[in-house]
Amino acid sequence: MSSITIAPPPATVGPPIQKETTAGNYFVANYPPFAFWKQEAVADFADALNRAPAPGVPLGLYTHIPFCRKRCHFCYFRVYTDKNAEDIKGYIDALLKELAVYAARPVIGGRKPKFIYFGGGTPSYLSPDQLRYLTDGMKRLLPWDEAVEITFEGEPGTLTDLKLRAIRDIGVTRLSLGIEHFDDHILEVNGRAHRSKEVERAYAFAREIGFPQINIDLIAGMVEETEEKWRMAVAKAVALQPDSVTIYQMEVPYNTGIYRQMKAEGKLVAPVADWDTKRRWVDYAFGEFEKAGYTVTSTTTVVRDPAKVKFVYREGLFSGADILSIGVASFGHLNGVHYQNHHDFQPYVDAVSAGGLPTHRAYVVPHDEKYLREFMLQLKLGSVSIAAFTTKFGTDPRIQFAPALEQLRNDGHLTESGDRLELNRNALLQVDRLLQVFFKPEHRTGRYA
Repeated sequence: MSSITIAPPPATVGPPIQKETTAGNYFVANYPPFAFWKQEAVADFADALNRAPAPGVPLGLYTHIPFCRKRCHFCYFRVYTDKNAEDIKGYIDALLKELAVYAARPVIGGRKPKFIYFGGGTPSYLSPDQLRYLTDGMKRLLPWDEAVEITFEGEPGTLTDLKLRAIRDIGVTRLSLGIEHFDDHILEVNGRAHRSKEVERAYAFAREIGFPQINIDLIAGMVEETEEKWRMAVAKAVALQPDSVTIYQMEVPYNTGIYRQMKAEGKLVAPVADWDTKRRWVDYAFGEFEKAGYTVTSTTTVVRDPAKVKFVYREGLFSGADILSIGVASFGHLNGVHYQNHHDFQPYVDAVSAGGLPTHRAYVVPHDEKYLREFMLQLKLGSVSIAAFTTKFGTDPRIQFAPALEQLRNDGHLTESGDRLELNRNALLQVDRLLQVFFKPEHRTGRYA
């Protein structure tokens, strides 16, 4: 974004700036934090399913594939490395049964998904036949002919030429490769299953068969990362000329292998780079991609051609679209209610097999929190439109969020330019920490997840 510039070091907005990387989730993916979603609200979610959707609200579809060759040491998602072919077949059948229940409810009302996302875990763990069986069934229940983006996450070591062709043939428009790094030692010590040669082979063939968009993921600050290795990883990523790149800063959430190591050692300091270093490394990567003609479009993404390459799933998630989410531990939002499925494999499968929905917890989002959620998430894109939010929610955001915006402005993070409130580069690099200044007091405590 042309509006993003380097600013002086941050002052005091948000929680105190941490130097060391300690255990916890910092990435703001939703609001309120998941810890506030409760089982008692599942009945409210059930009621929401039996109401017609609000006019004009787009529908997205998320499918969670929880299988992996290996569990990464930093992974906190619900994934499984011990399931056999029969287990996987049963899970796919459960996904289709769950989707069938939703498709018949008034909340769907004949709508077709505008965007579709396969996440994990490792969606590319599935065989070509399993992929076709799953997606053919999904298309019969909710046709894909109006979908403008179909995203599929892939682990390079699982992407044979045959499988890549199958993924392209089912209609995937954006292949997102979980590369994370190009150094084999870094990949090994962080528990990744693939190696650099598999990256090169999978990427080259994916380009050859013409995916409209190829995204690659990188993580700054993995275990044993160094300045030299990070710069090498960035150089190799730039040389690939992907359509977009997503760059995360390493966290150590609870329920990860690294956290268990930290506990065993009796200290809560992880063997990863500190936050200042990670932010500096991401800033370096942004700069190198900008030299190559890319544009920074959010706190985590650079895009080669913003006029052509969009993140429709992110746009929908950030702007209040209905997200129909299926699969173990997946979370979505329908008719003003957040929901999440059972966290464990067998309870999920059993609930769906019994003809019901596997909803584990939910949260009815009041109007002011809808406004807060969308405003915070869209700030992660670097800037927001004052007029758009005023029109949608009936109150100027400069009035609705005056104290928080004033604090950001006073600390040199935020400026107003015409219709837009803009974060500078320094703020963008630590936006998840800064966003907590917008949280309601009752949502500022406890674990984010």
